[in-house]
Amino acid sequence: MKQTFKRTWNKSVQARKQRKYRHNAPLHTQSKFLHAALSKDLRAKHSRRNLRVRKGDEVEVLRGTFKGEAGAVEEVDTTKQRVVIRGVASVKLDGSRKSYPVAISNIRITKLVDDKRRI
Repeated sequence: MKQTFKRTWNKSVQARKQRKYRHNAPLHTQSKFLHAALSKDLRAKHSRRNLRVRKGDEVEVLRGTFKGEAGAVEEVDTTKQRVVIRGVASVKLDGSRKSYPVAISNIRITKLVDDKRRI
């Protein structure tokens, strides 16, 4: 297998090749992996199914331990494709709270941050 990243990548059903493509992708391509689904009213308003998640967007968690939780995006990790959401945190044994990163595929955008560059 080739070691360098190619933009013209033929799709593969092999999971290892899909993981390798995402892992070796440059940062400007990894940014495209950060799109999350829009809520029904936002889909109708913007005529799009998904948009890139940005800091300040209101999102809700669809899967996992924190299913049903909602909050604003505090941080977007482009290399790991994870999002830190205000209010979504795990409780440690000493009682302190630690922010819990949620995968992009497990969230839905409910409200967009106002920005003229967005759409």
